[in-house]
Amino acid sequence: CCGCLVCIKTNEVGIVEDLGQYKTLINPGLNFVLCPLQQVAGTLSLRIQQLDVACETKTKDNVFVRAEVAVQFRVLPEFAYDAYYRLSDPRGQIQSYVFDVIRSTVPRMELDEAFASKREIAENTNRQLEAVMKDYGYEILNTLVTDLSPDARVKASMNEINASKRLKEAASHKAEADKVQQVKAAEADAEARYLSGLGVARQRKAIVSGLQSSISEFSNDVDGVSSKDVMDILVLTQYFDTLGAIGANNLILEHEPASVASLQNQVNLTLKNRKTGFLS
Repeated sequence: CCGCLVCIKTNEVGIVEDLGQYKTLINPGLNFVLCPLQQVAGTLSLRIQQLDVACETKTKDNVFVRAEVAVQFRVLPEFAYDAYYRLSDPRGQIQSYVFDVIRSTVPRMELDEAFASKREIAENTNRQLEAVMKDYGYEILNTLVTDLSPDARVKASMNEINASKRLKEAASHKAEADKVQQVKAAEADAEARYLSGLGVARQRKAIVSGLQSSISEFSNDVDGVSSKDVMDILVLTQYFDTLGAIGANNLILEHEPASVASLQNQVNLTLKNRKTGFLS
């Protein structure tokens, strides 16, 4: 026999066998073994490892989904013997348990509930893996459901449903805004008409007051002039004012001075008929 020097890397542990039988564990650094009676059968990494598992299953409402789960685990140094000798394929074992949990949990949920329960699915998976893998010398640090995606056609349908819902809400808000705008416009128009009516009423009141004042002053200052003569002059003045306003708008209308006399006669006749009817 002779001595052999063996180096073990950091964050690893070496398994030493003596004639094919487990002998001891050796730590990182330079180690001495008796060759050829003893040899390093293998090493185990103590670093945290991650296993990504993709599993396809069906929800309660018969929608096939693909679940992607990330499992983070490591070997417990004090149970390195169990991790090396009792379990030949730890990744395959973990994958099998992930499949079992996912395919027993998701089918009890509808699609929307499954999306909302990703944390619950991850906790169930982590709890079952932790209880089983500890007996084999492995510690499950964390389990994450990184993705839960249905079929592409289901995704498109869900997007269309969501888009239709958003469009409906937008149309409802737009209709409400149009309603408010129309109500405010109607209120503004009513207020404008009211104020315009007040203005017209005040204007007519001022005109009547001015006519009364003009007739009274003209009759008192000029002898031999009756109220009828004053009214004739005012009618003629209003007629020429109207022609001036029409001319300011670049409109040309045919007229005769005789129309003023005709209008005056019609007014006098109307007043005379009303007076006669009142007396009778």
